[in-house]
Amino acid sequence: MKLKTPDAPKAESFTDATAAVDRLTGLYNQATTFLCDSFETVTRAAEDGTRIRAYYPEVRFTTSSYAHVDSRLSFGHVSSPGTFSATITRPDLFRHYLIQQIGLLIENHGQPVVIGTSDTPIPIHFAVNSETAINLPQEGAGSFILRDVFDVPDLSTTNDDIVNGTFVETDGVRPLAPFTAQRVDYSLARLAHYTATDPEHFQCHVMFTNYQFYVTEFEAFARAQLNDPDSGYTSFVSTGNVEITEGDTPIPDTIKTPQMPTYHLKRANGSGITLVNIGIGPSNAKTATDHIAVLRPHAWLMVGHCAGLRNTQALGDFVLAHAYLREDHVLDDDLPIWVPIPALAEIQIALEKAVAEVTQLEGYELKRIMRTGTVATIDNRNWELRDQSGPVQRLSQSRSIALDMESATIAANGYRFRVPYGTLLCVSDKPLHGELKLPGMASDFYKTQVSRHLMIGIRAMETLRSTPLERIHSRKLRSFDETAFL
Repeated sequence: MKLKTPDAPKAESFTDATAAVDRLTGLYNQATTFLCDSFETVTRAAEDGTRIRAYYPEVRFTTSSYAHVDSRLSFGHVSSPGTFSATITRPDLFRHYLIQQIGLLIENHGQPVVIGTSDTPIPIHFAVNSETAINLPQEGAGSFILRDVFDVPDLSTTNDDIVNGTFVETDGVRPLAPFTAQRVDYSLARLAHYTATDPEHFQCHVMFTNYQFYVTEFEAFARAQLNDPDSGYTSFVSTGNVEITEGDTPIPDTIKTPQMPTYHLKRANGSGITLVNIGIGPSNAKTATDHIAVLRPHAWLMVGHCAGLRNTQALGDFVLAHAYLREDHVLDDDLPIWVPIPALAEIQIALEKAVAEVTQLEGYELKRIMRTGTVATIDNRNWELRDQSGPVQRLSQSRSIALDMESATIAANGYRFRVPYGTLLCVSDKPLHGELKLPGMASDFYKTQVSRHLMIGIRAMETLRSTPLERIHSRKLRSFDETAFL
């Protein structure tokens, strides 16, 4: 079969990161434009037996030196001599990230990067994803068989082998980045579907919650910030990509609520805050973090409700997780249960500081309303209805002080994807002590606590935003044979 591809320039070495990313952008735009134009041509004319293909651009780096770099930095360098590469997608979306990562690599090793085309085809689905005027037909619905002419997603390059530590070299080239281009493209498409907002709107600081109450408070906070010219926040994005720049602008109701409604309070260079209502359960928590991870956020936090397990706790008390009991099981195949999920000092300090600032309490008085300890995450919302001897005994043996259905999943995926994580929960019921979450009992709690809890999360994120990246991205999250890109 005849193969038709675009005429891409030869691979070229670069010692300037911005120029390197400009070349990546040019190669990517050339490839996707070629595929989109070819698709429209094929749909108008009869298929002639030609296979149409374009390739992702690639960053390649080679070093022969064992020279040590600054060990305080957890990224931006390779651990040993060799050749490393990464396929790249959407260099427009990742421009700031790519300039930063490629710049560090060049600076730390004193070697150029080589920019060219890879041997990984771009699936037609991902090439046309941003072209709203182009609709791909379902299998059998078009005038030609799609996969006979164009490449479609390939699971052999759409996986988590690199971040899971199971990647196997086949050609002597090791990975330079934690995700392949196809894996990134897959998640970008899923994010738009699940959250009803485009990936371009996501900010570097992400908060997850499990209740819509937090969304209402987040929008109110966002509107106040937009009305303050000194806040630094530039716009607020709601589901359906509705974006406002003034606090008094109304937001129309969405026709259909997405599975995980997501909202973005934006600042320059993506330094704002994104709030995702993941709903209830570890499966949703895994789904959201699986896809948001490809955007390489600087931190994500869980701010939601939990069951207090100690009789000394009161409704409305806060729980700062410093360990996790993983009984959710959704990540067992990717991250074995024996892998510890450590607390990250920078995140813990930011959260504790935020609680003190918002509540105006300190020392022993702060300890009265906030406990640190183990948070257990379970996959059964109605665990209280089962035989109490099993779960209650394990909770007691683990010294757990709170139980929810999302926090350990989010923390474990943060660990797996090298995204700094933390958890601050609010006690909304105490099922072991006769205080179940019932409508009448919870109403006052929701009215008084949600706003304060959300503000604590926002304050923590603002603290982390001013913290240098080399401090936030802890070496605790990096293995001894790590990718150079964060």
